[in-house]
Amino acid sequence: MNDLIYPRSPRETMCGWTHLPRYVDKIRLHLAGRLHPDYQSNLGKGFDGMWLSAAGVTHEQFVEVVQRSLTDGEICDWVRTHAPKPDAEKAAHREAMLNRPRPDDAAGQERLQKRKAEAGLSHRDDIRSFVDFIDADEKRI
Repeated sequence: MNDLIYPRSPRETMCGWTHLPRYVDKIRLHLAGRLHPDYQSNLGKGFDGMWLSAAGVTHEQFVEVVQRSLTDGEICDWVRTHAPKPDAEKAAHREAMLNRPRPDDAAGQERLQKRKAEAGLSHRDDIRSFVDFIDADEKRI
């Protein structure tokens, strides 16, 4: 695997859900044998797991949906039918994700600083969340 293919930004949305396009990309890459090893151990966990929990879907169930779907539209149709959630719940999920770790989460803040240091991004004061970190690490910001 020579070429690293980045999944979409965790900021992107699909049928009202933040992070969902990224999770779909990771599953598609995994199914094609192209998911970079750095992403494999966390597939279905972390932010993926946050979405699964908020949507009330299992990882295995969603992998099957992505495997059977050719387009994002087909996935959205399935999500709207099998994981219908009010906009307020989707907004709460978005806010929790985009603001992780919270300023009062000392362990999360420490983990973020450690990840920034490991990636050579300690100098980036604009990276205040794990979503910021992912976008910086994947060279989007």
